Amino acid sequence: MSTVRTRFAPSPTGFIHLGNIRSALYPWAFARANQGKFILRIEDTDLDRSTQASVDVILEGMKWLGLTPDEGPFYQMQRIDRYKEVLSQLVKAGAVYPCYMSVEELDALRERQMQAKEKPRYDGTWRPEEGKTLPPVPQGVKPVLRFKNPKSGVVSWQDRVKGLIEISNDELDDLVIARPDGTPTYNFCVVVDDIDMNITHVIRGDDHVNNTPRQINIFKALGHEPPVYAHLPTVLNELGEKLSKRNGAKAVTAYAQEGYLPEAMINYLSRLGWSHGDDEIFTTEQFLSWFDLDHLGRSAAQFDEAKLKWVNAQHMKRLSATALAKEVLPFLKTPSALEPSKLEALSQLFKDRCDTLVDLAQWIDRFYSPVQADPLEYSKYVNETSIPSIKSLALKLESIEWDVPHIAATLKEVLTEQGIKMPQLAMPVRVLLLGTAQTPSLDQVMALFDKKVVLERLSKF
Repeated sequence: MSTVRTRFAPSPTGFIHLGNIRSALYPWAFARANQGKFILRIEDTDLDRSTQASVDVILEGMKWLGLTPDEGPFYQMQRIDRYKEVLSQLVKAGAVYPCYMSVEELDALRERQMQAKEKPRYDGTWRPEEGKTLPPVPQGVKPVLRFKNPKSGVVSWQDRVKGLIEISNDELDDLVIARPDGTPTYNFCVVVDDIDMNITHVIRGDDHVNNTPRQINIFKALGHEPPVYAHLPTVLNELGEKLSKRNGAKAVTAYAQEGYLPEAMINYLSRLGWSHGDDEIFTTEQFLSWFDLDHLGRSAAQFDEAKLKWVNAQHMKRLSATALAKEVLPFLKTPSALEPSKLEALSQLFKDRCDTLVDLAQWIDRFYSPVQADPLEYSKYVNETSIPSIKSLALKLESIEWDVPHIAATLKEVLTEQGIKMPQLAMPVRVLLLGTAQTPSLDQVMALFDKKVVLERLSKF
């Protein structure tokens, strides 16, 4: 069996979102699972819409997720000479022909066809046939080149997701494969690239299904067998619409900035169209060991941000203290203020309360930056009733050894002295220290503060 070679071939005409990146994840995983090669190709022939900024987001998003290509990125605009070379081969073979039909004539043709309730399509006016007289060539008009699609027979392929697909050739018109300026078009470039790069499996979105029969016919005209195709179902947004920039999708890099772990994102994305039994949370290594094309789903998958947050939270909980501290460090306001051991302890203490690294960083920052208490919680807990207990606690804390056992004993001492229960003391102290009445165990929280900071904050009421 030949080496598996897959590719991800995005067009840099906008930022890459989760629906797009899933089309990179699966071919990457399939190549890795089969000791194959994963190729990155940038399809940038749409000069009006392609931008370097879009290319940068593609590369940054893939780097963040670890979807490292084995070859590439290759840029189609750097391969124009190669496309023209293959195009000339097709011209010599009589597989393409010049078409002088103007855009206005083509629009009028389609309008007539739609009025007659026919499928709008090019009618082959300029296709050379035996015994056919072509119209006179108009002066000063540069033609497009059209591919001679077979007139009879069926294009069929066994799609690894959708099963057997068959398209009658008489449903396909003669595709434009070169513009008047000689620039080759998308479907032709794709085929040349897949041939030159020895692509064995094309795993892509099902919006490409309509392109596939045309591409298969070009493969055959060039004397090559097409690759195996697997067309992935659409990813929908939370409203059931196709995930897109227009429908509120975010760039993949935005999730990195919002504090999601790349391994959690791979875990979540992999389940948007693929499954391994009932497994919900797994590592990237497990995913790669399990992945195959047989368990790709046929139904559209729906993005759910709440589920993504849950998956991310599970991965955060799985991380060691050292690993989590390293991940959260870039999100902190004052990272230099933290000793590594203190950062690890804080990360461990608060991680069960957090969905993202940004959430965790916000908790940790409260230990080193001024906090603004919630006004409602402040008025509810810090009042004439609680202030005497707070003052007593602060006074006793000044002289104790600063660790959990001594802090816990001091809290109990104040409770006994004041004749109150723990919530009556803990809630106002939490509000003053961290700005909220809901925190982990108070003695553990206080022990991770600098003692001077605790005494200072307990005096601010």
